[in-house]
Amino acid sequence: MTLCDTGPLVTLVDRGDPHHASCVSSLDGLPPDPLLTTWPCFTEAMYLLDRAGGPPAQEELWSYLEDDLLVLHEPGAEEWKRMRILMRRYHDAPMDLADASLVVAAECLGLRRIFTVDGHFRAYRINGTDAFEIVP
Repeated sequence: MTLCDTGPLVTLVDRGDPHHASCVSSLDGLPPDPLLTTWPCFTEAMYLLDRAGGPPAQEELWSYLEDDLLVLHEPGAEEWKRMRILMRRYHDAPMDLADASLVVAAECLGLRRIFTVDGHFRAYRINGTDAFEIVP
């Protein structure tokens, strides 16, 4: 599975976004498994899509879940604690809740590949040591 940040979720729906073509192309090169995101990323994408295209854009993102193109990771109690620790550690990046939730999901699920247009993931480390494999 490939972790998916907010940016590609928005960009894949918003055809006018400057990253749209590169994200569509990158998506075609990923394994056929569903993308995995977190509730903070999904929430952030819904907010941004409301501004970019309104309810029709949000409806398209909902369809990704319905069509099993996207899966939501449900964090456990300990994951929230780890997110807080990471946000403190990377405060200078800065790391927001959505980014922290993806790093923690990577740690808990043993994933390294992340679909993102956010350069901060070059600095973040899984379990404090491992770099992400960033797409695109």
